[in-house]
Amino acid sequence: MTQNAQILFPVNVSEPFDYAVPDGMDVARGDFVFAPIGKQVKLGVVWSVGQAATLTQKGEPRVLKDIVDVKATRPLSPDLIDFLAWTASYNGAPVGNVLRMVMRNYKALDPSPIVTLYEPTGEVLQSLTPARRAVLREGGPFPARASEIAARAGVSAGVVKGMVKIKAMRAIDGPVDAPFETPNPDLPSRELTQSQIEAGEDLAAQVRKGDFNVSLLDGVTGSGKTEVYFEAAAEALRRGQQVLVLVPEIALTQAGLSRFKERFGAEPAAWHSAMGEAPRRRVWREVAQGRAKLVVGARSALYLPFPNLGCIIVDEEHDTSYKQDEGVIYNARDMAIVRGKISGHAVILASATPSLESLHNARTGKYAHIVLPERPGAITLPEIALVDLKDNTPEKGDFLSAPLIQAVGDVLERGEQAMLYLNRRGYAPLIICRNCGEKLKSPDTDSWLVEHKATGRAMCHLTGFSMRMPKRCPTCEAEDGLTAVGPGVERVAEEAMRHFPDAKVEVFSSDTAGNPNAIAERLARMAHGEIDILVGTQMVVKGHNFPHLTFVGVVDGDLGLAGGDPRAGERTYQTLVQVAGRAGRADKPGHALIQTHQPDHEALIALAAGDREMFIGVELAMREMLGLPPFGKLAAVIISGPEFKKVEALAAKFVKLAPRAKGIEILGPSEAPIGRLRGRFRWRLFIQAEAQVNLSKYMSVWQSKLRPPSKYKIQIDIDPQSFM
Repeated sequence: MTQNAQILFPVNVSEPFDYAVPDGMDVARGDFVFAPIGKQVKLGVVWSVGQAATLTQKGEPRVLKDIVDVKATRPLSPDLIDFLAWTASYNGAPVGNVLRMVMRNYKALDPSPIVTLYEPTGEVLQSLTPARRAVLREGGPFPARASEIAARAGVSAGVVKGMVKIKAMRAIDGPVDAPFETPNPDLPSRELTQSQIEAGEDLAAQVRKGDFNVSLLDGVTGSGKTEVYFEAAAEALRRGQQVLVLVPEIALTQAGLSRFKERFGAEPAAWHSAMGEAPRRRVWREVAQGRAKLVVGARSALYLPFPNLGCIIVDEEHDTSYKQDEGVIYNARDMAIVRGKISGHAVILASATPSLESLHNARTGKYAHIVLPERPGAITLPEIALVDLKDNTPEKGDFLSAPLIQAVGDVLERGEQAMLYLNRRGYAPLIICRNCGEKLKSPDTDSWLVEHKATGRAMCHLTGFSMRMPKRCPTCEAEDGLTAVGPGVERVAEEAMRHFPDAKVEVFSSDTAGNPNAIAERLARMAHGEIDILVGTQMVVKGHNFPHLTFVGVVDGDLGLAGGDPRAGERTYQTLVQVAGRAGRADKPGHALIQTHQPDHEALIALAAGDREMFIGVELAMREMLGLPPFGKLAAVIISGPEFKKVEALAAKFVKLAPRAKGIEILGPSEAPIGRLRGRFRWRLFIQAEAQVNLSKYMSVWQSKLRPPSKYKIQIDIDPQSFM
C-alpha cells in the first residue's frame, strides 16, 4: 500500500494536506519537503505520516499528488511540532500561520556558503602604509570578507587582498555565517551573597531533574535575579543542552548581552525584531543545528527550532510585551511553560513584581517559589511617598509639583542623578483647536494624534501615521488655534530644563532612543553619571542599573488606572515598583515620589507603605470575588471590517450563535474603545468562564459556526492583556 504523508505549509491554513509518498522516497515527521499546492511547488513540513482517506466525500476514488522532493536539512523535532499544534489549538490560530512563525527564512535551511575570509598573520611588519595600518587597527573582528574589513577600515577591498602578498594577512576558506562562540558555564560568577548562592543552587537543581518543572524567582528590584538564574543556565549548558532567555524588548536584549559575556565568556545569539535578514538567518541555522547554545531574545525567539532545549528563562515575566497582539495572538510567558512541558525541561519565571497568576501558582504549590527578599550588602530599597496633587497643585501650565521640584534640586546639589517617569511619548497627547474644539486624529483611526515637538510632527502611536504639525486647524483653518493639551516626556523635559537650567536633561523613549548602539551609548552615559535628569517612558523600567541615580519622580501615578482593564491596579503597582526600584543602587540610598490624584487607591497605598502583601491580598480577593484570573478565565473577540453597520450586524449575529454552556458569561457586543483602526471599524465582546471550563475549545466551536464575509474578520484572543 502506498504510504501517505500529511504536509503543512506555512500559509493561512487550518490543517495539513494529504500527499502520496513516491516509491523509493523516505519521509519522516518533521522533514522539510517540496510539494505541489495549487499551480506552485512550495516548501512545507511533514506533519504526520500515515494513511489518508481513499475516497472523496462523494465516494469516488481519491487521487493524491506526489511529494516532489525531500530537502536535505535537519528536520523539525517532534516536540516542536507538538508545540506548534498546541499553540494553534489553544489560541484559536490557523496552524499554518503558527508554522510560518518558524519558517521565516528559507535560506537558513541550507548550509552557510563558504567564501574567502581574511585575518592578520600576526607578523610585525615595518613601514606599512596608513591604509594597511587602518586595516589592522580598525578592520576587525577577524576573520571576515575583504569587503567587510575594508568598510570598517575605510579603505578599498584591494588594500585588504594586497596585504596577503606581504604576509600581513592570510586568506582562508570559511562560512559566511560564522558559528557563535561556545559559552563556558564554569567561568566564575560575580561574588554572590549566601541567599543568592542558595537560590542559584535551587534553580540548578530544578534543571538537573531533567524533566518539566516551573520555578518562580521572586526577588525585589536590585536583588541580583540575573546572576542567580545564570546558575540554572550554566547547569543546562554543562549538560550539553541549549538555553533560551526571553526578555521583554530589544532595549533589554542589547543592554544585557555584556552581562552574559562576562559570566560565560561568549556573547549569546541575540534574536529580536530589529535584526536584518543575514543575522536572523545565522541565528536560525545555528539554533536548528544545535550549535547556538545560549540564546537571548524577544518573544518570537520561543519559536526558534531548538533541537535540544534544556531550560527556558522568562525574565520580567509579568511584562505585557510578552503578549503578541497581531497575527497569531499568544502570550510568550504562557507558551514558554507549555513548550517546557512538551519538551520536558525546566522553565524559570523571574520578576521583582510577578504577575498574580504566577504568584498564585507558586503559592499553591504548582510552581517552585524561590524568593530573594533583599538587595545584596547594605543596599536598601527606596523609600516611596505619595504627593497628593489636590494639595500640591503644580503652577499653571506646569506638571511638576513643588515637592517633586524640591527633591530633584536636593539630588542635584549632592551631585547625584534624578529620573522623571511618565509613560507618554512625545510632547503632548492631545492637540485641540481653541477656536472650534476639533481634536486632531489619525485619518483612518479613532486615535488622537500626539505632538512631537522635537521633530515638528503629529503622530499616531497606534498606526505610525505621521504628518508635519499643521500651522492652522484643518477644520476651521484658524491660524495659531492649535494648542497642546497634557504632558508627554518632551514637555516634562522642557519644564525640567526651565527649573534646572544648568542640568543635563535628556529624554529616553522609543522615539528618541535610536538604534541598539545608540540605546547602549545613552544607557552607558547615564550609568557613568553624564546625565543629570533622565526623563523617560517605560523603556527606563527594564532592569537598568544606574549607580548614581538616587531619586525617581513619577509625574502621573494614575495614568494606568483609567479605563476598564481588570488588571489596571496590578499593572500600576508593577510599573511603579519597577520604576521606583531604579533609585538607590550601589551604596547610596534612594527615594521616590509619586504624584497622584488618587492617594487612597489600594495599589498606591501599598506602594507608599512598602506592603506588597497588602496589595496582593486585596487584589486576589477582588479577583476571586469577580471570577477573574487566576480564579477564572477570559477571552476577547474583536470583529472588524470596512463598514460600520455590517460590523455591528456581524457582531450581533456572532453572539446569537454562541453555544450554550455552563460557567460561561458573554459580555457585549459593543463598539470598541478605539472604534476604528487603520480604516477598519471594530466591535468587541468579552467572555468570562469558570476555571474548569475549556475556554479554548469553546471558542473554537463557536468560531466554526460563522464564516465572516470577505474583508471582515473575527479575531479571538485567549487571556487578553489589552482591552482597547
